[in-house]
Amino acid sequence: MKPTDKTLKRAVKLRELLNDYNYRYHVLDDPSVSDAEYDKLFIELRELEQQYPELITADSPTQRVGAAPLKEFAEVQHEVPMLSLENAFEDEQVEAFYKRIQDRLAKYKFNSIDLQEFESEHMEIPIVCEPKLDGLAVSLRYEKGLLVRAATRGDGFTGEDVTENVRTVRSVPLRLHGKDFPDVLEVRGEIYMPIAEFKELNSKALANQEKVFANPRNAAAGSLRQLNPRITAKRQLAIFCYGIGAFSDKLPKTHMETLAKLRSWGFPVNLEIKLASDKQKSLEFYQQLSVKRQRLPYEIDGVVYKVDSLADREILGFVSRAPRWALAHKFPAEQVSTIIEDVEFQVGRTGALTPVARLKPVSVGGVTVSNATLHNMDEVKRKDTRIGDTVIVQRAGDVIPEVVSVLLEHRGKNVKKIKMPAKCPVCNSAVEQIEGEAAARCTGGLYCSAQRKEALKHFASRRAMDIEGLGDKIIDQLVECGLVANPADLYALTQDQLANLERMAEKSASNILTALADSKKTSLARFLYALGIREVGEATAKNLAQHFGELTPLFSATVESLQEISDVGPVVANHIVTFFAEPHNRTVIDKLLAAGIHWEKISRDPAAQPLHGMTFVLTGTLATLSREVAKEKLENLGAKVAGSVSAKTNYVVVGTDAGSKLKKAASLNIPIMDEESFLEFLHKQ
Repeated sequence: MKPTDKTLKRAVKLRELLNDYNYRYHVLDDPSVSDAEYDKLFIELRELEQQYPELITADSPTQRVGAAPLKEFAEVQHEVPMLSLENAFEDEQVEAFYKRIQDRLAKYKFNSIDLQEFESEHMEIPIVCEPKLDGLAVSLRYEKGLLVRAATRGDGFTGEDVTENVRTVRSVPLRLHGKDFPDVLEVRGEIYMPIAEFKELNSKALANQEKVFANPRNAAAGSLRQLNPRITAKRQLAIFCYGIGAFSDKLPKTHMETLAKLRSWGFPVNLEIKLASDKQKSLEFYQQLSVKRQRLPYEIDGVVYKVDSLADREILGFVSRAPRWALAHKFPAEQVSTIIEDVEFQVGRTGALTPVARLKPVSVGGVTVSNATLHNMDEVKRKDTRIGDTVIVQRAGDVIPEVVSVLLEHRGKNVKKIKMPAKCPVCNSAVEQIEGEAAARCTGGLYCSAQRKEALKHFASRRAMDIEGLGDKIIDQLVECGLVANPADLYALTQDQLANLERMAEKSASNILTALADSKKTSLARFLYALGIREVGEATAKNLAQHFGELTPLFSATVESLQEISDVGPVVANHIVTFFAEPHNRTVIDKLLAAGIHWEKISRDPAAQPLHGMTFVLTGTLATLSREVAKEKLENLGAKVAGSVSAKTNYVVVGTDAGSKLKKAASLNIPIMDEESFLEFLHKQ
């Protein structure tokens, strides 16, 4: 079936809206809709395209998820070479650069004037000062406003085709904004990984005992050069554009005008870029940025100076593979040596203990550093780091200082080995170290103040206790005001306490209290999931609930007995035993039960469950029940809830806006229930 005219128009409208919202978010830094509204429209467009694949276009926001894996990258010849820059490390080198361009331009423009006399008149050459991003240079080619190819710099003349990977970068426009762009446009830019994403990526790698990236630049390059674009799509890469290559129209007269044009066409342009009237202003920009760089959300390693006038650039020309009209002024090296005076252990939001070196204060890149991360005990052992050692320290990612290496030749006799504490330094709960895992963790998940906010947010989440209205910001306030220390404290909150929170009215406070009261009636599976036991997800929680039927037997379960349960291996079993063995956690659980949390008794005999052996599929939006609640009710009755329709499906439950599953069910003659019939069916069980 072909899409109707109404559907076609709606798809076009959705693409226009989403691309405009992306432009406002990534280029103007002025979001015009909430994330929830954006996601709603995105899902609507994706569902339309799934139903009618002919609606998919190259500029659709849905095409950023990543294409099929590539066998290799094809070569791309750059129509306009992507040249490298000459480097400077001292102010004197910048002054010499300025003098060279001054002399060359003077000879060309004012050949009859004595250069000494001319120089004394302070010929001003406007210079554009840009942060030198530490990422991966790319060239983006647009034809008729559509992105058709993206390539890496390579050797400057030949790069690699990374089009499918670049499509996944949300700040890269798939279709140009506005109408005055040329038919052919090649834009040069730097793809980078924000520092926050870099830290999260390495944190996950350490937790999974995988190789970590040395810095955000390596992470960006590694992510962009993945043969599987779906992996690139999972990394939050971004871009800043700074110039033009091939161009099928007249170029603006200056570089600053060029940047303004790029921004109007939808390209992110760095907001730190400034126009300096002379060399002194350029050096002042460098000094200011060298201080400000510590607060930037991305990594830079210097400043790039470019002559603003494009006509002057033509006069200045090139030398070898570098332009005479540009210079990279690099920041000083960011590594120094110092002494580890002590080591303390910090507890993260997930309970992971991180050894932190207390250093003899030292200046690194203009910032005094007195602490540095040692990552984990595996890294400590690998580097043989000890208290009293002389070490090399660097600012990893320009934000977090880290110990890079130990200078063993300076090791004295009084150094001390670093040992993992047996008890959490925050809450005194036992520290768990699973064999084969890099991170050791505090087991006081429900009690430890370092994990408090994350434990509460998980506990209240929709798939756990489903406490409607109790969002992240309210939980942050409750913890910061000292009103809530663990999940049990939520059920002791009063109307006045909630109403006195920032941006909280009486009605909202009342709604939260109602939601808290409603959440007391739950299921054992939801309760177990809400406790936040490491690696116990929804499926494992359901298996535990079905196996034990009640909570009490879990308290005395052994690692061996737990492994008899489907989906529970030795690592998960150990997490469960350790969690329930911690007295602090048991105290909180007792308080939760005393507050009135309860659930229906579960039949442990699968044969006694009325829907045992039956398979259901849910599709569309249910008005009375959420899909999660409907799924839970079916599973409690012994049914299996599948994600796709097959010949083995017994029933398909259909809500509003049902999609392809409904069609497939009809084609296989599988019984279909609407919501009313489904509720009546449940009532009879």
